[in-house]
Amino acid sequence: MKTSVSSVYRVARMRLQDVRVGDVRIASVTAGKGPPLVLLHGAWSDSRAWRRQLDGLGRDFAVTAWDAPGCGRSSDAPAEWRMPEYADCLAAWLAAVGIHRPHVLGLSWGGVLALELYRRHPGVPGSLVLASTYAGWAGSLPAGAVRERLERGVGELERRPEEWAAGYLPGLLTEAAPVALADEVVAIMCDLRPDGTRTMLHAVAEADLRDVLPRIHVPTLLLYGELDRRSPLEVAEALQAGIPGSRLVVLPGVGHLANVEQPDAFDAAVRAFLRAL
Repeated sequence: MKTSVSSVYRVARMRLQDVRVGDVRIASVTAGKGPPLVLLHGAWSDSRAWRRQLDGLGRDFAVTAWDAPGCGRSSDAPAEWRMPEYADCLAAWLAAVGIHRPHVLGLSWGGVLALELYRRHPGVPGSLVLASTYAGWAGSLPAGAVRERLERGVGELERRPEEWAAGYLPGLLTEAAPVALADEVVAIMCDLRPDGTRTMLHAVAEADLRDVLPRIHVPTLLLYGELDRRSPLEVAEALQAGIPGSRLVVLPGVGHLANVEQPDAFDAAVRAFLRAL
């Protein structure tokens, strides 16, 4: 199933925007009205991964999902960028589009970016929702696992995504996920751009954000799938132990892409957390 950008945005009546941050063009989509909520997608992905949240959470919040540099409709980042440069770009983009003190929700790679944003610009996020994420791969995974993930990911970028994307599904969705969801995830992965994805993989592989965890002083929700095989619960528990006052919510029977596989439960957890603030 091909999930086109235009059809997703047309059906959901979302507002598209493009701005320049230095030499990088950043694209985003916004839905709803209310307190600002910014969504940061994972690797091998773009803002289309959030279409259910733009619809569901857009009933309570002004929800904006960006395309990270190198993804979707945004231009590529320089190859030497790592998480600090992505975080500086994110902060500059938020200022450019007039979003101030937003709730920041990052999933997987996007959660690592949210942590780096807090490290470098602690006055920007009003709260953090870290879903299925890490303190960077280097900060949460054994060195051997980091090396294996990076070598696999970078190596596969030499081939067409149609040849390997489906091989990641067991780590992203559970076996109970409908075929249509799997097809949608693969379709988005197949639209990736190798250069942009390569830079993102190196950035997350090298990132170790454990030192920033005890310095986080905004309300923080950790949201994980019970059956997540890419960022398992021991990763979540380490983050909870490191972030003062953080709350961990585990969604039963769901994997890494909890926002896709169980959007109602995912949205309900986010909504309850943010409303309580």
